Amino acid sequence: MMRTRPLKVALLGCGVVGSEVARIMTTHAGDLAARIGAPVELAGVAVRRPSKAREGVPRELVTTDARALVARGDIDVVVEVIGGIEPARTLITTAFEHGASVVSANKALLAEDGATLYAAAEKHGRDLYFEAAVAGAIPLIRPLRESLAGDKVNRVLGIVNGTTNFILDKMDTSGAGYSEALDEATALGYAEADPTADVEAFDAAAKAAILAGIAFHTRVRLDDVYREGMTEVTAADFASAKQMGCTIKLLAICERAADGRSVTARVHPAMIPLSHPLASVREAYNAVFVEAEAAGRLMFYGPGAGGAPTASAVLGDLVAVCRNKLAEATGPGESVYTQLPVSPMGEVVTRYHISLDVADKPGVLAQVATVFAEHGVSIDTVRQTGKDGEASLVVVTHRAPDAALSGTVEALRKLDTVRGVASIMRVEGE
Repeated sequence: MMRTRPLKVALLGCGVVGSEVARIMTTHAGDLAARIGAPVELAGVAVRRPSKAREGVPRELVTTDARALVARGDIDVVVEVIGGIEPARTLITTAFEHGASVVSANKALLAEDGATLYAAAEKHGRDLYFEAAVAGAIPLIRPLRESLAGDKVNRVLGIVNGTTNFILDKMDTSGAGYSEALDEATALGYAEADPTADVEAFDAAAKAAILAGIAFHTRVRLDDVYREGMTEVTAADFASAKQMGCTIKLLAICERAADGRSVTARVHPAMIPLSHPLASVREAYNAVFVEAEAAGRLMFYGPGAGGAPTASAVLGDLVAVCRNKLAEATGPGESVYTQLPVSPMGEVVTRYHISLDVADKPGVLAQVATVFAEHGVSIDTVRQTGKDGEASLVVVTHRAPDAALSGTVEALRKLDTVRGVASIMRVEGE
């Protein structure tokens, strides 16, 4: 039997995502009520500019006093899509204190201080759901938190930022340079006027922290994630990748150490073989590859951003939280029982693709090979071309600790015969 008294929802933010949430709540009210077991009512919308017209949102619901809205006491669920650290953190914890559960899309806050939110939710017996914080519409958080809760996840490898994937895809398929591809992404609305959060991998790093924490049942903060942007990737890098049968993607990589005693989380550009499923992810799409002990390899793919896709994830969480509310239950909270340390990037074992500008004369290759040997890094392949006294030397290594590879590069820079390091890139996905 359906409950007639509606569950009241407060919406914090009514931008691209928030307006879609409000629209879907209105246009699909009957379906949502049937799925939940009670109607849901939009009880208030907190915004910064109340004079702006918002289609489908009655003006009497609009307020600039977000704190008063979440503290009303009659709100069942707060949907937070304003982003940032403050005032979002205070609003969410206030909502818990006054009896509301929370659905959030705030990856930055969850990565920076998720522990505070989890603790407040647990203290007050409320839900904290955040499917929309990572990979837009792609169901990923709930499979990791629930579907794979009985399994052991060893690795999460993915493309979690649509803007950077669009840019790299255009560089790969059209031969465009970075600036040209970024301009196209901006014109199409994939990139913000200030694309720093995307292209310098801050956005992807926050998502990696969230994924690693859930996958490995340990606390991983944004500061724990190694981050390297993709602004230095060039057309020459793509040419080298193609010669190796690879392409280049900005990857978020979260791994459990082979001995199970630590984890790592990192985001950086990497060459991956064209045979790998992630190599075929085009345009602004996202895809995440999960490797679990019993389930094996799983891939999650779909649109990773945008108003409607992100709102879909928010509404999915809203339905789940409302069902829990009716059942007087809560869903999964923070799971950090393993308390595994996060290893620094220097201890991560990777492969490298290193392109050197060198003098075209006898003995150069021997000198370069000696440097690699002295740092304990084994060479997989070498390719050399040159004329008129100048040459290019491309070295691909076997797997070695990142610190050893970094030390090798620094030593190479000091050789008289090495005119410069043209590019350095990790090789993943094998």
